Amino acid sequence: MKSKKFKELLAANPENELFRFSLGQSFMDEGNPNEAIPLFEKCQRKKPDWMMASILKAKCHMALERMEEARFELNRALKLAIEQEHEAPEAEIRKLLAVISQN
Repeated sequence: MKSKKFKELLAANPENELFRFSLGQSFMDEGNPNEAIPLFEKCQRKKPDWMMASILKAKCHMALERMEEARFELNRALKLAIEQEHEAPEAEIRKLLAVISQN
C-alpha cells in the first residue's frame, strides 16, 4: 500500500507538503476519501493557490456523495486554473462541474 510509504515519509518530514499531498492521493487511490480530505485541507492552508489539492478534495467529496462541498471546491479550483492559465485542469474541472449539475 502506497499510503504506508507516505505515512512513514510524512512522519519523518512533517512539514513536507508534497508527502502530505501524496499521502492524500494514495488514500484516494485506496478508496479512503475520508482520510484524504484532511490532508488536502492542510495542503490548502499551507498553500492556498494549490489547485490540485482543491481538485482532489472535490473528487473525495464526490466519492462521498457530498456534492455541495464538491461544487465549492471545484469552483475554487476553477478560479485558480483560470488565474494560473492551466487549460487542461480547467477543462477537467468544467467536466466535473457538469457531472455534479446532472445529479
